[in-house]
Amino acid sequence: MNAPVSALTAQGAAAQACIDSRFTVPGMRCAGCIGKVERGLAAVPGVAAARVNFSARRVAVSHDPALTGDAIIEELRKLGFEAERAAENPLGRDDAETRRLLRALAVAGFGMMNIMLLSVSVWAGAGGETRELFHLLSALIAIPVIAYAGRPFFGSALMALRYRRTNMDVPISIGVLLATGMSLYETLTGGPHAYFDGAVMLLFFLLAGRVLDAMMRSRARSGIAALLGRMGRGAHVLEADGSTRYVEADRLAPGMIMLVAAGEALAADGEIVEGRTTVDSSMLTGESDPRPAGTGETIHAGMINLGNPVRVRVTAAAQDTALADIARLMDEAGQSRSRYVRIADKAARYYAPAVHSLAFLSFCGWMLAGAGLYKSLLIAVAVLIITCPCALGLAVPAAQVVAAGALMKRGLLIKDGSALERLAEVDEVLFDKTGTLTLGEPRPVDLTMLSPRQRSITLALAQASRHPLSRGLASALRGEGVEPATLDALSETAGHGMAGRWAGEEVALLRPEVEAGGLAVDLLVGGARTRIGFADLLRPDVRETLEQLRAQGIVSAIASGDRQAAVAQVARELGLFATAAMRPADKLALLERKAGQGRKVLMIGDGLNDGPALAGAHVSIAPGGASDVSQQAADAVFVGDRLMPVSMAIRVARATMRVVRQNFALAAIYNLFAVPLAIFGFVTPLLAAIAMSASSLIVVGNSLRVARAAGRQGA
Repeated sequence: MNAPVSALTAQGAAAQACIDSRFTVPGMRCAGCIGKVERGLAAVPGVAAARVNFSARRVAVSHDPALTGDAIIEELRKLGFEAERAAENPLGRDDAETRRLLRALAVAGFGMMNIMLLSVSVWAGAGGETRELFHLLSALIAIPVIAYAGRPFFGSALMALRYRRTNMDVPISIGVLLATGMSLYETLTGGPHAYFDGAVMLLFFLLAGRVLDAMMRSRARSGIAALLGRMGRGAHVLEADGSTRYVEADRLAPGMIMLVAAGEALAADGEIVEGRTTVDSSMLTGESDPRPAGTGETIHAGMINLGNPVRVRVTAAAQDTALADIARLMDEAGQSRSRYVRIADKAARYYAPAVHSLAFLSFCGWMLAGAGLYKSLLIAVAVLIITCPCALGLAVPAAQVVAAGALMKRGLLIKDGSALERLAEVDEVLFDKTGTLTLGEPRPVDLTMLSPRQRSITLALAQASRHPLSRGLASALRGEGVEPATLDALSETAGHGMAGRWAGEEVALLRPEVEAGGLAVDLLVGGARTRIGFADLLRPDVRETLEQLRAQGIVSAIASGDRQAAVAQVARELGLFATAAMRPADKLALLERKAGQGRKVLMIGDGLNDGPALAGAHVSIAPGGASDVSQQAADAVFVGDRLMPVSMAIRVARATMRVVRQNFALAAIYNLFAVPLAIFGFVTPLLAAIAMSASSLIVVGNSLRVARAAGRQGA
């Protein structure tokens, strides 16, 4: 590691007049909400800036210390949003909202299926008492279903109206409640028409969209929890009287002496005060090989002690560790993508006032024409329902779901639907080296110089060690069918290697040495040394993938935390510009500079140290063998040894966005014809719900073309 990772804590250390507070605001639904919150809070005296993290439904406020958190919460209420203080630890919100929406969706689906079954008989011509009975049964099902499943919309609409504003949920709630009320009136008076099926169907489609959105946001936040989970849970601390006690990680304090055993993950940052060992620091530096660490050296929370027990004086604990700094970087970087506004969100901003105006004008026009209160209300309800933005709302996610399914069959998992939009805009790719351009597994280059006896001895030594080179060596020998020899007096010495005795002879697998082109270990048998070289091999199709990216007009480069020599060799082989020895904050700063230049960068990395960059890039992809944190932070994950899914994903993303634009055109054409029909009284609320669903099906059908496009590209 060329510089202490704890340098991350220097960011933002300068004294500021303002303080930062974070608040959870679950009622934010679209781009209009983001703008309303940020502009509204920025206008409050004492607030320097407000920034929304839409994926977490959270707002960060920089404000004067004299302005209390309660006052900011009250200002958010005045804007029409309930809020509460966010937890200090950036572990994200729980899944309570997703569970509530899933329950509402299940109830709406159950009600819709049963009411539609009853409606079939009415549509088929059932009359008299039979029709009235079916309407009554539909009412008994629909009213509790609508009351329960409609709560997400009714609550949001009430909150908006309470503070004299409107949102998309207001016309939805009005349409559903009016359709239900009129249907109930028809049922009780023996009328011929009831529209319970249309109202419940409308709720079902809208809830499905909300559930997908909530699940994507929850997944986007889970990477931070996975990152902090890599920190040790606690440590045994040495007391002044020589005794020890176990202390949980959040209760460790600077100055305490931790006893860190072999194989244990560090629970805090600290300085080694006694002992010498080898640590696995790949999660912070990206280097695949462990490094020795002795007295006076700094090691960090999350690193794993691979060798001897050591004593470590705590220098930073809990939220002050380098690992927590990386988590905060990921959290802040994730906020940048909250400003990505979809076309559908922009269009939806004008939806509520336009629909209210159309419905009100339709009602007034028909009243003036002498149609009467009932018919005028019926037409107004039909306008509210038929203009429901389901087709508009499905224009993006329907195509995304089809594209994601096609890519999944070809080895790439899209985790965030909006990632396809951002992938289509990519003009530059930054690759990490180890585990991304390479396989990330050091493998022996040539074992043919070993005799059968040496192979057996080597396997016996290698399989007894946890060192990555030993694991790679053991895997290669087992793959050749080698059986391990029986050794005596096996022992491992940190910084030296694994030793034992075979048939009275001393045998050993000595510590790695750096060679040109990679690492090497020495096999010692009876005083004779044999050197075994290792290399981290390139992925088999890396050159073909880079060529396809160039053909798409995309520039590629390397940004790695690995050693300069190792990175330079790969860069020469592939003809790429490279930057080595980069810390997590360095990669994030590089991405921010490129974003400031107008570049749309795809980051591809696999290490824990890549987490902030993956979260902060315009879009990101991680290999299937990456750390849990990298996979959680990335927008997509590809499996297998091949890199080709990267270029394939960009091609499919561009095809997907072409289909999305077509979907918007289809939604616009639907409204162009359907809305006038509803306004002029040719559509009942039931027909409006059917037309709304039909428009959604047309959009979904067009979206299926993305799968065929993916197939034609041979992805």
